[in-house]
Amino acid sequence: MSGNGRLVLAGAPIGRVDDASARLRDALAAADVVAAEDTRRLRRLAADLGITVGGRVVSYYDANEAVRAEELLGALRGGETVLVITDAGMPGVSDPGYRLTRLAVDAGIEVTALPGPSAVTTALAVSGLPSDRFCFEGFPPRKAGERARRLATLADERRTMVFFEAPHRLAATLEAMAEAFGPGRPAAVCRELTKTYEEVLRGPLSELAGWAAGEVRGEITLVVAGHDPGETPPDIGELVAEVARMQEAGVPRKQAIVDVARAAGVPRRTLYDAVHGAGGVRPA
Repeated sequence: MSGNGRLVLAGAPIGRVDDASARLRDALAAADVVAAEDTRRLRRLAADLGITVGGRVVSYYDANEAVRAEELLGALRGGETVLVITDAGMPGVSDPGYRLTRLAVDAGIEVTALPGPSAVTTALAVSGLPSDRFCFEGFPPRKAGERARRLATLADERRTMVFFEAPHRLAATLEAMAEAFGPGRPAAVCRELTKTYEEVLRGPLSELAGWAAGEVRGEITLVVAGHDPGETPPDIGELVAEVARMQEAGVPRKQAIVDVARAAGVPRRTLYDAVHGAGGVRPA
């Protein structure tokens, strides 16, 4: 490995600039190359920290990651220290960084990290949900069908799950989670972690979905409890019968399914399929 440089993956503050470590300050000043997800944010961070970035600054984001990673590998092979920093949190965690790390590892180049704040572990810590075993699922798919299919594969996941989501998609995602996991599944919406307007809301998915139907702003991290195999599932046959009784009382079938599913804590789709597969249920 003689002659090679070193790749440094640097954790950036997720909100408060004073969460930055002294090591981050020193590393930003000393690196030969700083690869930043957003060069303007890097300049602002450096100014807030009262430092000058000593090396050359290059952009390193999703759209140019493949090409730029090869260029940065060349700098590493030339003996330079390359520091990768994203807008917030650790590089490679739903942000650029993995591709270059993989290239450096394969080339036998030293890779190290300056650990820093992480929205994933911060949200997990404050959620009040089990944290001994968890998995990070990143951003759910944007399209409704793809999102529903992805979440369906996680319905039996026993570990606590952590997701990122954009504020304008939050309500739709929470609705989809209530459908896939059951409306009563405990969860937490963590908004603007470590920032001035930090907010953590805890409750069942159905209630959180209702809250998110209003205007939501800021960075969002979702924490969702895993499946509890010890729970006794409701008797679907009894729920189908309850839907039938409500229909006989004049409640439209669609509304009856919604009400019964919510009360029982089962996905609406599960009850919908059961109702439509059962005989003797009066059409809506």
